[in-house]
Amino acid sequence: MSTLTKYHVLSLLENVKKHDTKEDMQAALLEVMEQVKEGKFPNRLQEENYLDLCRYILEHGKTKDDRTKTGTKSIFGYQMRFSLSDLVVPILTSKKVFLKKIIEELCWFISGNTNIKYLVARNNHIWDAWCLEKYFASDDYTGEVDMSNFGHRIQEDPEFAKEFEKQRDIFINRLLTEAEFEEKYGSIGSGAYGAQWRNFGGGKDGVDQLKAAIEDLKNNPDSRRIIISAWNPQEIQKGGTLLPPCHTLFQLYVENGKVSCQLYQRSGDVFLGVPFNIASYSILTHMVAHECGLEAGEFVHTFGDAHIYLNHVEQVKLQLSRGPKAPFPTIKLNPNKTSIFDFEPEDIEIVGYDSHPSIKGHVAV
Repeated sequence: MSTLTKYHVLSLLENVKKHDTKEDMQAALLEVMEQVKEGKFPNRLQEENYLDLCRYILEHGKTKDDRTKTGTKSIFGYQMRFSLSDLVVPILTSKKVFLKKIIEELCWFISGNTNIKYLVARNNHIWDAWCLEKYFASDDYTGEVDMSNFGHRIQEDPEFAKEFEKQRDIFINRLLTEAEFEEKYGSIGSGAYGAQWRNFGGGKDGVDQLKAAIEDLKNNPDSRRIIISAWNPQEIQKGGTLLPPCHTLFQLYVENGKVSCQLYQRSGDVFLGVPFNIASYSILTHMVAHECGLEAGEFVHTFGDAHIYLNHVEQVKLQLSRGPKAPFPTIKLNPNKTSIFDFEPEDIEIVGYDSHPSIKGHVAV
């Protein structure tokens, strides 16, 4: 059940004020009081859990340096809960979230693939920057312009940004057409999500954690060991991934025929990354429930370092000024697919998503 905050109450009262007559307002107020008493608020108000996190960071976060040299407002330790009952998927409506990219990335993770060609071929470029960074630092990059620190320079220098796009297009074309180039620069590493979910430790003795979790849910649903970890210290120490996993591990829990998921995220980019993470793990929970003959219960999102990059502060303030636009959408899964390992992005449909327009922000690399 969601936690009631002052923002939930204010939003509920705003709905009361929309009525024209005194009688209608009184009836709406009684309804609100009953909702508060029972903890049953309209699901659009669940989005306030995320917006509360943004508010809390802006008000209480400490300014810190970071690996990307961008700077953040950061807090340590935070938790949000979202109900997934009735096929609901918590996808933010205070700004547009790009569902196609989320679903494609999730299917990519589930498949065990770590090569971004799968995504790039679908015009999905959310992982390009880390592979580009590796390519630009190599002897195979022969462009005349130094591409170091491109994440900052494309924001500050329009001419450099044009050259970056030119070199990025060359990279993408080679990735899609040259097998040797793809193998060398397409993978985000053997320590990345897909590899660790499906073959933790690597090699013939690697553990398929996701498959094992599905089997436990079917045969031993009360187990307290249904955990999938993407954090492999050996891979991280040897540089086996271009970006050590941010969403580090998740646990599945069954109660009264409902499966819930708790994610521990060591590092959360609250403006750009976290909306993706909320949606992705919620969809994954619905997919797991679908295969195991269960319903989806809750998605619980627990953070270590939750931060807003300093170059995202104004975007977050704009998002807060909007608030939620509509109820969360629902999910429709292809009933002919009985295993999550058989799903393609086209088998996952999000129904009734209505949001405010997107808000652009640069990813910190």
